[in-house]
Amino acid sequence: MMRATQPVFQHPDWGGWQVFRYADVSRVLSEHATFSSDARRMAQLEGSQGDADPLGSSILQMDPPRHRQLRNLVSQAFTPRMVAQLEPRITAITNELLDHVTAAGEMDVVRDLAYPLPVTVIAELLGIPAELREDFKRWSDAFVAGDQGLSEEERRALFQEVQSMYGYFTQVLEERRQHPQNDLVSALLAASVDGQRLSTVELLGFCGLLLVAGNETTTNLLGNMILCFDEHPDVVDRLRANRALVPGAIEETLRYYSPVKGMSRITTTETILGDQRIGPDQIIIAWISSANRDEAEFSDADRFDIEREPNRHVAFGRGIHFCLGAPLARLEAKVALNAMLDRLPGRWQVADVPLEMINSFILLGVKKLPMTWGA
Repeated sequence: MMRATQPVFQHPDWGGWQVFRYADVSRVLSEHATFSSDARRMAQLEGSQGDADPLGSSILQMDPPRHRQLRNLVSQAFTPRMVAQLEPRITAITNELLDHVTAAGEMDVVRDLAYPLPVTVIAELLGIPAELREDFKRWSDAFVAGDQGLSEEERRALFQEVQSMYGYFTQVLEERRQHPQNDLVSALLAASVDGQRLSTVELLGFCGLLLVAGNETTTNLLGNMILCFDEHPDVVDRLRANRALVPGAIEETLRYYSPVKGMSRITTTETILGDQRIGPDQIIIAWISSANRDEAEFSDADRFDIEREPNRHVAFGRGIHFCLGAPLARLEAKVALNAMLDRLPGRWQVADVPLEMINSFILLGVKKLPMTWGA
């Protein structure tokens, strides 16, 4: 409805702008000179101190040239070629997780596979023990939680969790300074830009971003994929019969139930978006989930079609902030789906219970996803 009637909409209560159409969302995400990601700019607008938050010093909330310099430091670890080398390890982790559930004929997709798989992979890349994944889960959930409708006490508890995460990474950084290893944390410590090492806040921002982005988003991609298949039961049989359709099923899940619903930007200058004139220093929410259902870009946009061609979804963003981990997320999803098709026979069925959505303004996914097979 918003795409048709108010595609660029100023929210009457908080004044921010919301953008719904594919073309406009793509422009907001990719035109970084006009639509800034700089957290300090946002913090000043909200009257808070952005410097105190390490995530504000991460590449997610940074503009060029600093963004390019810092992103280049880690981009080598996430190229398709480097990521492809992880496939045997991802396969081993996936099969180990499925070993625990295959005999039972049922599992919670989130608890038993979709969460532990990506968090174990990113923990091993960073060089931190995957056994702490319960802590990582708590920290990550707090990190992405929306604070709408929360009491002061609940807000404080979320803040404490995030501080615990930074406290933990501060220790890890200290250990790696003394004893470097062959891992991403050590590589970041050794890296320099124009002869300058990264600041502690920048290092913490990187570690936090990689941990949170490396698990929350892929977890929701895997869970959302099972939800799509549950709504379209014929798909699993088609995939079993023809594995060449697996990549298309992953891409269509990314479009249909995008794990990241939206991203925020802030205008650096006056601009026209759609038919609206928007001044400088305005916060803009680009709704990825709406863009990915835009009828002007996708024919029969509300239909889940694993053979959709072309499928130019914006689930991973656009432009200089295009998701660094996209090759890794795609590989994890491919390995997990193929292993499930190999090892979970018969009809896959999500239990007929109410599903609870995760508490997040920007992420789409469920907290628990009980599923059975074999019938």
